[in-house]
Parts: sequence; structure tokens; C-alpha cells
Amino acid sequence: MKPIKNQLFKRQITLQEIGKVGQKKLQNASVLVVGCGGLGSAIAVYLASSGIGKLHLVDFDTVAISNLHRQVFYTLKDVGKPKAEVLKKFIQQRAPFTKVDFTNKPITKENVFELIDNVDIIVDGTDSLPTKYLLNDACVIKNKPLVYGSLYKFDGYVATFNILQKDGNYSANLRDAFPEMATDIPNCSTTGTLNSIVGLIAMQQANEVLKLITEIGKPLINALLIYNSLENTQLKMQLKPTFLKEKITKIFKLQTYFDVVCARQNPDWQISSKELKNKLGSDNLELIAVLPNLDLPFDVHQTIPINEFDAEKIKIDCHKTYIMVCQKGFNSYKATEKMKQKYPDLQVLNLTGGISSYK
Repeated sequence: MKPIKNQLFKRQITLQEIGKVGQKKLQNASVLVVGCGGLGSAIAVYLASSGIGKLHLVDFDTVAISNLHRQVFYTLKDVGKPKAEVLKKFIQQRAPFTKVDFTNKPITKENVFELIDNVDIIVDGTDSLPTKYLLNDACVIKNKPLVYGSLYKFDGYVATFNILQKDGNYSANLRDAFPEMATDIPNCSTTGTLNSIVGLIAMQQANEVLKLITEIGKPLINALLIYNSLENTQLKMQLKPTFLKEKITKIFKLQTYFDVVCARQNPDWQISSKELKNKLGSDNLELIAVLPNLDLPFDVHQTIPINEFDAEKIKIDCHKTYIMVCQKGFNSYKATEKMKQKYPDLQVLNLTGGISSYK
């Protein structure tokens, strides 16, 4: 196997800055990739292809058709299958010297320490703000490096957080850039995203990991890189470490890291995917999607974008039950609220978790 290994990493070992010593560092390294979507899948494949010795993938989701335009390591044959499992199989076919494990469930406050304890570097490839803050706070508490990435339309954000400095202190973390978790930032299912910016940011994150492990170059420490793909512009927002471990430990004890949008949803206005399946086909049901071009496993009666949603313009039949549907159940809940405000006695329900949770 040694000749194969030499051939696999020949171009990388040829780099004077890497060499055999750097390649051995990569082989001895372990990385946790949280999220196997657009960011995480590309990060994992490139890290394995670079010779990372151990990878652990975390994702609870399954492959959907709407993922494929930016999650390019999945195919139509993978639709409906667990992302982490599919990605592991893909990596094993091309990176025989990387040991790949996966966890097919969400990362939570209860299991986060167990998942990050035995790895060298954690990479955030998620699209969930609560999860991003959970990873950040846990890494600060456990003194673990975190390579951060996020997206908004044509913009991408990258940083390397919580790195031990020569003076014995740790570099800035996510809370030094954004102290509080925002509650009004839409995700890519609402605002859309261009596949190229997803790939660009994923490669930036993979690059940060490789620099950290091989100890070359200048990682994005105490800075947040903001890149705009339309204008090809970038800027670095300088960060100063102020949210230290003691402060974040107190936050961790109080914070649930549940999605604040879901936490405020009225349970009486919800319908599960199982309950909806039992009702599909009924004449007394009216389904409304509030996201255009949504990949649906069932037919809807109307599609009204959430930014155009006006309850007063909807022709109401008091004998019907109205079901609001979107990708993850956030915007459809907003539509449910608007309908209930206008028609308090009308039966209006939100599909819990949206199409992403429909099974």
C-alpha cells in the first residue's frame, strides 16, 4: 500500500512546505465535520483526499433533490438516504488511508462534548445558528479549535476560532464577532444560494484545517473573512477576544441551543408528517406552500411566497382545514400565524419541521 500512498499524495508531498513531515501530520490528525450539506460534504471529501487520518461526520438529514445543485458529491440515486452514510461510502472509495465514521443524529448539548473530545479540530458545516453557537461554546470550554463557515445569498464567512496563542491565551471565537444569536436571519431555503459560493467557502474552510495541521501559512485567527462572490471582494473584520471561557461556561449552562423559532411555535397549531399523510386526499384539506419551487412529495392547492402572503386575499372555506408548508417549518408557521390572526376560528396547521422532516 505504501507505493499507492506515495502516488496519491505525490503532488502534495512535493510542496516544500508540506513534504513527508507535513503529510505525516495530516495522516495522524483527526477532524470532526458537523453537517454534511453543501459546506460539510465538500470539506470532508477534500480533507480525506488530502490525507487526513480520521474523519467523523455528523448529520441527521437525508439527501433531497433540492440539495443536489450545491451538494455535488450526492446523486439522484442517493435521494432519501442518510447524508452521512452516503458521504462515508463516497470517501472510502477514493481515500483508502482515511478512517471514516459517522453519527446519523443531530449534535446537541447532551452529546456535543462526547463528539468533540477525541478529535483535533472541529469544522462547522451547518446551516443552523443554534448549532453554530453550540459548537463554538463547547469548543471554547474544551479548548478545541473550530473552523467556522457560513453563507448568506452571495456572501460567505470564514474564520478559525479558539486557537492557543503564544501567550497562553486563546484567540477570538464566534461570540467575539456576534455576541448574541440572531433570531431573524433566514436560511438558504428561504433566500436561496448560488452553488459556487458554497464551494468557495467550503474550500476556504478545508484550507484553514490543512494550515492548522501542517502548521504552515497564516490561518484566519482573530479575524472574520467576508467574501462577496458577485463583486469578487473580500474584507477581514478584526476580532478581539473578549468572550473568554469563564463567561461562555456560564452561557452554556443557561442556553438550550434549541432553535428559537421552533421554541416559540404554538404546539396546538402543528401537524406531524404522519398525521398529514393520513389526511392527504381528503376533500376537507387545503394545502398551501409558502416557498416557490419547493420539491414536494405531495400536491398542494396553492403556492404563495411568504413575502407575498396576505391572509385577506385568500378565499376561505370555513369547513376546510388549511395546512401551511415550507422547507423547514419556519415560514409556514409565519403564514399560520397570519391566518389565525385574521381567522381565529379557522382550522390552520403548520407542517412541523417542514418538508425536510417529512417521512
